[in-house]
Amino acid sequence: MNSIIEKDIVIIGAGLTGLTSAYYLNKEQADFIVIEKKDKVGGVIQTEKHNGYLVETGPNTGVVGQPEVAELFEDLGNKCEIDIPGKEVNKRFILKNSKWEPLPSGILKGITTPLFTFGDKLRLLGEPFRSRGKNPDENLAQLVIRRMGKSFLDYVIDPFILGVYSGDPKILITRHAMPKLYKLEQEYGSFIGGSIKKGFKKKTERELKATRKVFSVKGGLSELTNTLYNETGTDKFILGSKDLQINYVDGKYISTLKNSEGKEITIKSNKLITTTGAFELDNFISFVDKKTLAPITSLQYANVVEVVMGFENWDGFKPEGFGGLIPFVENRDVLGVLFMSTLFMNRTPENGTLFTMFIGGMRKSHLFEKSEDELKAIIEKEFMQLLKPSKFNPSLFKLYWHKGAIPQYGIESEGRFNKVKELENKYPGLFFGGNLKDGIGMADRIKQGKELAERAK
Repeated sequence: MNSIIEKDIVIIGAGLTGLTSAYYLNKEQADFIVIEKKDKVGGVIQTEKHNGYLVETGPNTGVVGQPEVAELFEDLGNKCEIDIPGKEVNKRFILKNSKWEPLPSGILKGITTPLFTFGDKLRLLGEPFRSRGKNPDENLAQLVIRRMGKSFLDYVIDPFILGVYSGDPKILITRHAMPKLYKLEQEYGSFIGGSIKKGFKKKTERELKATRKVFSVKGGLSELTNTLYNETGTDKFILGSKDLQINYVDGKYISTLKNSEGKEITIKSNKLITTTGAFELDNFISFVDKKTLAPITSLQYANVVEVVMGFENWDGFKPEGFGGLIPFVENRDVLGVLFMSTLFMNRTPENGTLFTMFIGGMRKSHLFEKSEDELKAIIEKEFMQLLKPSKFNPSLFKLYWHKGAIPQYGIESEGRFNKVKELENKYPGLFFGGNLKDGIGMADRIKQGKELAERAK
């Protein structure tokens, strides 16, 4: 028998965005339900335990880049405790000529580092005096070369982009992919001068909550998503759903699906919030044809393989700080490595050391298609050369494939954002969320989730 349910709001997806929306809607006593195709919440955020190691199988860290992050943890109180690493997190390494060099902080270290050419060090001194860019669709590579020089692009921005987007700075459009950097030049005329001026600008008490500190959660990031799930109320979720289709009839959103037990359910709602990846939308949105959705669903995503390795009695390169980034010009088969046991306490057995490496991305997409044995061979070779242990004998070795992992905010982004606005205006009560807009980080997802709840309530 087909069950018919009436709700004010339906949320599609129980990742961080959907969970945050649901949490805040529940606080407002809104009438809603969340539909999730997996049998557990959290989306790509999942934490596992293996032989004394605490492993993140998706995102490993977030940044307190929005006040909403701090406010969410304040609201959750002792139910979920944020984990902020010490000052060692500020130490990061860049690979150059097979040697790890500290990432410079400040102009003086930028002038003395071996990462940049002499000419670009002179350009660094002249950066505050260069004129603003006039092309709103300038890509990140063009912007950085214009203001800082090619070696700065190769050995700072490119590895940073590989670490965040697994992408290509020649493809990413600055005002979409790194809007804060774009605004820094447009508002202040300079990265260096703008950073100094912003440092002196008085912030409100709420703005000060966005500390820009790296964070995780004690017990792993799944503690956050599971807490949001439990605090919202598990009865407000349909997990393990199948065959979801949504139509728009007489001003109502009609969602039909099968639950985990195969029972058919129809949900009539006034509002619909989607939080899935862009590539999933035309699988269940039946009231908009695929051609119309194409400016949204055609968004490119990087595919990434995450490699987690734990070692007992480590004797290689001392893993101080956040980790190491690997510029594309170094022609390696890994994107970077995180020193997880240095960042956060209680993640390993006694004397254990935990690393997370990444393979694939937009410019090495062929590696994602390699077999497990082929990847293991690549990883062992790269790991031995980069981190120099006496032998490759991990007590923990795990591979995680992430298809459609990270969206690439390229030249087509403006068209995607405009199509989102057009469809939201055409269909009252329709709200698009997820990483197809508003940024890709955990802080962006929390902020967007809260804003979606406010718009829909």
